[in-house]
Amino acid sequence: MTNDISPQTPVRWGILGTGAIAHRFMTGLRAVADAEVVAVGSRSAATADRFARTWDIPRAHATYADLAADEGVDIVYVATPHNIHHQPTVQCLQAGRHVLCEKPLAVNAGQAAAMVEAAERADRFLMEAMWTRFAPATHKVRDLLAEGAIGEIRMVQAGIGGRMDYDPQGRLFSPDLAGGALLDVGVYPVAFASMVLGAFTSIQAQAHKAPTGVDSQVAMTVTGSGGTLGVLSCSIEAPIPRRADIVGTRGSIALTDWFCPTGLVLHREGADPERYDYPHTANGFEYEVMEVHRRLRAGERQSPLMSWRESVRIAEALDAARERIGVAYPGEHT
Repeated sequence: MTNDISPQTPVRWGILGTGAIAHRFMTGLRAVADAEVVAVGSRSAATADRFARTWDIPRAHATYADLAADEGVDIVYVATPHNIHHQPTVQCLQAGRHVLCEKPLAVNAGQAAAMVEAAERADRFLMEAMWTRFAPATHKVRDLLAEGAIGEIRMVQAGIGGRMDYDPQGRLFSPDLAGGALLDVGVYPVAFASMVLGAFTSIQAQAHKAPTGVDSQVAMTVTGSGGTLGVLSCSIEAPIPRRADIVGTRGSIALTDWFCPTGLVLHREGADPERYDYPHTANGFEYEVMEVHRRLRAGERQSPLMSWRESVRIAEALDAARERIGVAYPGEHT
């Protein structure tokens, strides 16, 4: 592996996609001192120019291909909806750009594996932007679990959801756009359980479906090694409280807004609760940016906190859950 970014120079970012998540990402990225956004790419000159003016970005590209070909860009943040993750990511990797791709990495495990293969062949960095993994509060959770603060892990519970207006043509409800609660927000509890429990040995799921046939809410149970369990839920029908609990034989850890937490409460058996607070420097996106910079400057091609294998494993779990509830997307396996 080669370190192709000097420690003395900023990491030069390109933004692919100009929707709401791209604006939120820019807020976090601008809080990282050694990050510089030099280009943006969109599907039209008008949207690229508008985003560039908003954030004072010097170069605006009217196509994703033009951004991928921009040799002044070190790494591209793929901010498109997840049904448009696979092709632009592979295009950027093949053009020599490193890539940070929004979650879920892909529509299915086949696409995710192809993206990983493209990164490996191009010798480029690739990471799924699962911001949960990089928050300081999540680092504290991993430390507490490693030191056995709550004993032997037995169960994880996590849920997330919101009530979204039904639009059969919109990205949340259209099968053609890989809609549904599971891929939009369900990836969060699945990834959280995977972080805590490791590889799943079984997955069960039930769902309620929207009139378009995609899942509008899903309840899942997953099993880890040694009989550990995960009870997971997601919805685009109702505001599920954003709470997660990790339960062990001698205590538990509770997190609110756990998908990018700013604190946690540790309950040790027989002791008073211990609260830990980790307010964000900006909005939480800054931590995944800092992780990318650490790995790039070390010449690494993946992060151990969100490895290629982990992303493919999460995609496989989402595939299995969709199989259980009978949701497939037109042409996804052709």
